[in-house]
Amino acid sequence: MTDTRFSRLAETSTPIHDVLANRWSPRSYDTRVDVSEEQIVSALEAARWSPSASNTQPWRFIVARRGTSEHSAIVKNLMGFNQLWAESAAVLIVNVAQTIDDAGAPLRWSEYDLGQAAAHLSVQAHHDGLHAHQMGGIVVDGLREAFTIEPTSVPVTVTALGVLGAPEALPSEALREREVLPRSRKPLAELLLVNA
Repeated sequence: MTDTRFSRLAETSTPIHDVLANRWSPRSYDTRVDVSEEQIVSALEAARWSPSASNTQPWRFIVARRGTSEHSAIVKNLMGFNQLWAESAAVLIVNVAQTIDDAGAPLRWSEYDLGQAAAHLSVQAHHDGLHAHQMGGIVVDGLREAFTIEPTSVPVTVTALGVLGAPEALPSEALREREVLPRSRKPLAELLLVNA
């Protein structure tokens, strides 16, 4: 289910699944609408079933709903202009990678696996009528301290999740302009190092 009022359909070189073609990362979220528990669990369940090297499943999540002290703590530990808009998201999720296993060995693919889990979460959320925005601009040590994250794990990104809001609701002109810019990607040929 996609909100067609704000369609941002990707111009692809070949057809791709509708959920992927319509997925985009807004910064404006409707503060009058909460995300249901069912939608949150569905997104997390999609993340749980994402691919995992040796089935180690090195992803962990901190889920915070708008209006809680945990949500405020996450906003406080976002960098730059992310702080200006992310507080309107119904849910903020800290995506954490376990980088050392229980035996003390490094899990060198843990951040890759976490990225796949976050992508699966994002696609499922979009399928369920939500929008997700991934943020790498985070204060790692601040999040580590706020949520007592073990040294064997590291916060990598934060995902904002919610129902799409109007661009006019964003707190600055720069953000409003960025929200409505046409979507763009590099041409596929530019991404292929080898295509034998």
